[in-house]
Formats: sequence, structure tokens, C-alpha cells
Amino acid sequence: MLRNTRKGFTLVELLIVVVIIGILAAIAIPKFATTKEKAYLATMKTDLRNLVTAQEGYFSDNQAYTTDTAAMGFTASKNVLIGAITLSTTGSAGYAAPATHSLTGTKKCEVQVGGSVVAPQKDGVPFCS
Repeated sequence: MLRNTRKGFTLVELLIVVVIIGILAAIAIPKFATTKEKAYLATMKTDLRNLVTAQEGYFSDNQAYTTDTAAMGFTASKNVLIGAITLSTTGSAGYAAPATHSLTGTKKCEVQVGGSVVAPQKDGVPFCS
């Protein structure tokens, strides 16, 4: 009785495995793309929360808000740009600050404190669009 002593996989078996791996990769890659964008948005929101904290510390010392991030000791994360801080012109003290991330494209977050907070934002809570 002759036995086949060759060991290994046939070409058809290897092709089936490659096709299955390709299908799994095609499903997984778009999921990772949205995960990265969510992380960028979370980074912008975190920076805006840290900006609010730094502004409140500055306000505690000086009884006024500032547009100078260096004066309040605030530095944004890598790739996050905090736009021009706009002080409130209404009767109450307040400010608004936008944030963008260089890797998100058109996404933008903003925080408003005091002054006239525009819906759908809440006072001091970052909002992304």
C-alpha cells in the first residue's frame, strides 16, 4: 500500500484562506477609519475642557477672561489648533473658543462660557459639528 508522504496545503486551500482574510480586512478597515476620527474629536473636546479649566483659573486670579492662551498657561495637544478666543460683548463675562484638528478635515468643535450661549450648546460643554 502506497502512502502519500507529502505534507502541506494545496493551492486551492491557500487561495481560500487568502480570500477569507481579504474579506475580513475589507470589513475591518472602514471601522478603524471612523475610530480614528472619533479619537480626533475626543482630543479636541478634551483640549477645550482643559481650556475652560485654564480660563477659570485665570479668571479667579484676574477677575476677567483672556484671549491669550500663554497667559493662562494653556497648550493644545499635537495637531489641535485652538482658534481665536472671542470674549463676550454682552453684559455678562464670557467667551467662545473653536478648535480644529489637522487630520479631521472639516470637523470643528467649540465651547462657549457665559455671555450668550448659542443653541444647541450648553455653557462650558464642548460641541462638535
